Amino acid sequence: MTIVIAFHQSGYQDFKIYYIHFVCRYLTNEFPELVSYTQMRKFMRGVLVPLFPYLTPRQARPTRISFVDSSKLQVCHNLRILRHQILKGTVKQGKGTMGWFYGFKLLLSMTRVALSQSK
Repeated sequence: MTIVIAFHQSGYQDFKIYYIHFVCRYLTNEFPELVSYTQMRKFMRGVLVPLFPYLTPRQARPTRISFVDSSKLQVCHNLRILRHQILKGTVKQGKGTMGWFYGFKLLLSMTRVALSQSK
């Protein structure tokens, strides 16, 4: 739990980079029995329930910084576009980072929140 909390306070955006390049390199004295990254990911699944009582008293407040992420929701393979009948008229061709697709664009808006300081 300590590593997960420290990650969220560290400013790193990617846990894998944080764990491999920071924890495994600089925090070996504090955590002498570090496990591999894949094993750590398995341990993180069991951290949510014990972490909840720690985070509950700390209310999140929005910082008014929003991030928008889009991903494709592909309906069918591009070779089957002319034969596709289920969502005909509702879907259209679009272009994503991996090329053209036939389907929808899924947009997700996230607002970054900051933990308030407990007194």
